Amino acid sequence: MKKILFAASEAIPFVKTGGLADVTGSLPKYFDRKRYDVRVILPKYSCMEDSLKEKLQFVCRFYVNLSWRRQYVGIFQATYQGVIYYFVDNEFYFAGESPYNNMHEDIEKFAYFSKAVLAALPYLDFCPDVIHCHDWQTGLIPVFLHTMYGDQHYYDGIQTVFSIHNLKFQGRFRLPAVMDITGLPEQIFTSEKLESYGEANYLKGGVVYANAVTTVSPSYSCEIMTPEGGEGLDGLMRAKSDSLYGILNGIDYEVYNPARDGFLFENYGIGDVTEKKGINKTEFQKKLRLPVLQDVFLVGMVSRLTDQKGFDLIAYILDELLDKERIQLVFAGRGEERYEDMLRHFAHRYPDKVRVIIGYSEELAHRIYGSCDAFLMPSLFEPCGLSQMMSQRYGTVPIVRETGGLKDTVEPYNQYEHTGTGFSFANYNAHELLHAIKGAMQLYYRDKKEWNGLVKRGMRKDFSWENSAAEYAGLYNRLTDY
Repeated sequence: MKKILFAASEAIPFVKTGGLADVTGSLPKYFDRKRYDVRVILPKYSCMEDSLKEKLQFVCRFYVNLSWRRQYVGIFQATYQGVIYYFVDNEFYFAGESPYNNMHEDIEKFAYFSKAVLAALPYLDFCPDVIHCHDWQTGLIPVFLHTMYGDQHYYDGIQTVFSIHNLKFQGRFRLPAVMDITGLPEQIFTSEKLESYGEANYLKGGVVYANAVTTVSPSYSCEIMTPEGGEGLDGLMRAKSDSLYGILNGIDYEVYNPARDGFLFENYGIGDVTEKKGINKTEFQKKLRLPVLQDVFLVGMVSRLTDQKGFDLIAYILDELLDKERIQLVFAGRGEERYEDMLRHFAHRYPDKVRVIIGYSEELAHRIYGSCDAFLMPSLFEPCGLSQMMSQRYGTVPIVRETGGLKDTVEPYNQYEHTGTGFSFANYNAHELLHAIKGAMQLYYRDKKEWNGLVKRGMRKDFSWENSAAEYAGLYNRLTDY
């Protein structure tokens, strides 16, 4: 049996700030448990819910050297959905109201976490064949493994996989500070290794030292090798192309299932989606205090409110869209203050057409997926994206920009061949977005039979984690079968 350890800064249900938590909290349970023992190690944050912290059991304690510091490490354990989760305890690093504080604190916090993960292995009686590291917060694990643990017999043969969930976030900080924090030798901080544009770069360290690098969609793995998508590291990505893999994320079909979803007003499947989805739409409009109009085009969006998610394009077209078209829009999320204010402005200006919820809840997100006619994702870039998969699962037609995982998971509608699962546009342009929304509206209003075919094709798509788990298992096998 192969032993795999996921190392990450967050995972559902214990802590979540974004899509990373969905991946690390859902994927492990989909591996064949007769062939793979997959476990997860996380920080033990003080901000975790008390009900979750109460389930953790103490395992052991020891000390680890981080440069000139000698720091306490406590290890706790819990089992969730049959998967063992370990938690690294140190209140000096993991206190606070959120998992992430500021870059100065986080740089030392995750250097400590990376060192503690490796130091914990002999105490856990779990020597993994592969450590699967996720994002820059774990980028130093491959670095420490090769530089500080390479001469220790216990660690012989451990392979590392480094997954990039979003290349924009790299964990960059001043070189002297990182040298002092990590205690790594000076020769590690060169342009061939950790140095990048005069700074130390944790993500780059993970990419350089890992045995394999993955991204969360095939298209994104190609995009990060270009100057436009490489975030300054495109040369490195091209150099690593032989060991760079794009493996599409999935969604948890047990959690996102309109037939059994307890958040919906009425459950439905592909056989009764036309009737039952309409009930959800009506009840959701009532809940939001929007005019209850069964035949109005209702569009939803659940997102961080940032440029990356296309809100600069949305800001440009909303007046024209809302002034001239028969449409209702529901936005949920939080982010940049200018976009929160912008959405509030349009909600005030068009009270019968726009609702804005600043914040996030699972209930609200599921109701948007299960009640809206279409779902909007006009992203500047999108490494994978999960919402477009969830929306198709619920029969809500995605309107997306053709980038990253959006391109890989949404097939553009073709009126002549009667194919496709959504609407898309290629260039990052507000009028192309407007054209895509209008195209979806026109089909919705003029040809319900064709629209319903689009809905059902999306519901038939298979975005379950089984496919992703099989690809990762193949990668683990290639790394360890020698």
